[in-house]
Amino acid sequence: MTTSANDEKIIELAASARASILEQVGRRIVGQEEVIDLMLVALLARGHCLFVGVPGLAKTLLVQTTAAALDLDFGRIQFTPDLMPSDITGTDILEEDPTSGRRSFKFIKGPVFTNLLLADEINRTPPKTQAALLQAMQEHQVTAAGQTHALDAPFMVFATQNPIEQEGTYPLPEAQLDRFMLMVDVGYPSAEEEVEVVKRTTVGTQAAIEAVLDREKVSALQDAVQQIPVGDHVIEYAVSLVRATRPDGPDAVSAVKEYVAWGAGPRASQYLVLAGKARALLDGRLTVSRQDIRSLAHPVLKHRVVTNFHAEAERISSSDLIDRILEARPIS
Repeated sequence: MTTSANDEKIIELAASARASILEQVGRRIVGQEEVIDLMLVALLARGHCLFVGVPGLAKTLLVQTTAAALDLDFGRIQFTPDLMPSDITGTDILEEDPTSGRRSFKFIKGPVFTNLLLADEINRTPPKTQAALLQAMQEHQVTAAGQTHALDAPFMVFATQNPIEQEGTYPLPEAQLDRFMLMVDVGYPSAEEEVEVVKRTTVGTQAAIEAVLDREKVSALQDAVQQIPVGDHVIEYAVSLVRATRPDGPDAVSAVKEYVAWGAGPRASQYLVLAGKARALLDGRLTVSRQDIRSLAHPVLKHRVVTNFHAEAERISSSDLIDRILEARPIS
């Protein structure tokens, strides 16, 4: 495969963007390299990303810092139990023309009308309000009072979530979870990283962040991801992993048939391939390998594989089952 001058320019832009964003984020975030890499994959693939972890792991700060490094419109919603759908999408208000005295409704846009939306602690609000994001995430538009309002491109939702076992939380419905391209687990830092965190956060100052990527460059990289060719053997491998998660299907492994209530849908196959393209570009390649697909299987599939009560009783998680699928589907 030959590489054109334009291809080389895109590869150079992706490498530069990755290095610059990592540098800026590293000014405030210690460690979490894999989390940041997956966030960049979602960004370039035009996907939404859900960050899951206990409180205090800098999930919100990570998204805020990334937004500061991008010259994009940024909005933040703190999800609470009393939040209403109109607090997200916007509402109609009755206005009176001071000249004619005529009254008419005017739509006041909500915080969802932005490029990068931080949905902070998304599982702190009831499902009715969570669902207010569904149309925006899938169709990039909002319908209110019978009128449809388009969202500006690019539009992405980066959400944070505390584990659903904690009090005062509402598990996200499967339809909402399926809108997220990636679910990223944010774990505890190492001892050395935690020492550095304490040093940085107890001095009373916070490092300044510079914008290193504008809307035009972000869109160019997202368009480039869409144009990366993918071999049939890679697509077939991605589909085989997804089909192996469905307990009633002929491709399911024995553990899936025993422990899964239902598996991932076709959107998972699409997201595996798109995320694989983004990862390849970030690595400086214009070809997607089956290893790219394997490396993204967990963040793409684990929130789409719903375990049954047998799995809960034996403490078998969706991640455990994805490991078994990967063992049964090696790269030949």
